[in-house]
Amino acid sequence: MLLSLRRDSSVTEFLLQKFADSTNNFLSWIIISFVFTLVLSVLVSQNIPVVPQKVTDFQFSGYELNKFGFTFASISVFYFLKNICTYLYFAGTGTTKKWEVFYFTASKFYFSFSILIMILIVLQFFYLFDKFLMLDVYLAVFAFAFLFKQFFYVFHPSSILPEKWYYKFLYICTLQIVPVLVLWKLLFF
Repeated sequence: MLLSLRRDSSVTEFLLQKFADSTNNFLSWIIISFVFTLVLSVLVSQNIPVVPQKVTDFQFSGYELNKFGFTFASISVFYFLKNICTYLYFAGTGTTKKWEVFYFTASKFYFSFSILIMILIVLQFFYLFDKFLMLDVYLAVFAFAFLFKQFFYVFHPSSILPEKWYYKFLYICTLQIVPVLVLWKLLFF
């Protein structure tokens, strides 16, 4: 599907593509976002200690959410709310024209990160590794990706974030660090 949206461009062509030469950015972003939330949920759900009792008490036609369902619902709601808040951030700072370039750039990052997560899923499910060792690997990969994303957004050649330093600081703190901590608290405590 992504291949037809991108007019038969390869992965490297997609990653190196300039915003002016791109098409179907919004649909590609939606698809990449869904795939990212799905693969991240598959990876993280195996390490969730328990599903909260309030969640298991809620049943729909006799079905209740298991670890994957709880993780997928949590990450989906988190990602959806984060994207709405990011749009409001760009609208509030008067830089809505940069919003399109931002989600175009973010879709490239999340596409690459999804491929990395798929590799970790294959390692997790098809090879025998110590669970605690893999948890350390996951934390290191996620910490590196998180820091890389911050630098990638701040120092991007298209200056996708607003020019003022305090807007960049506001973005990093309120729309990057705090939501990840909230999601961590929701899933693991």
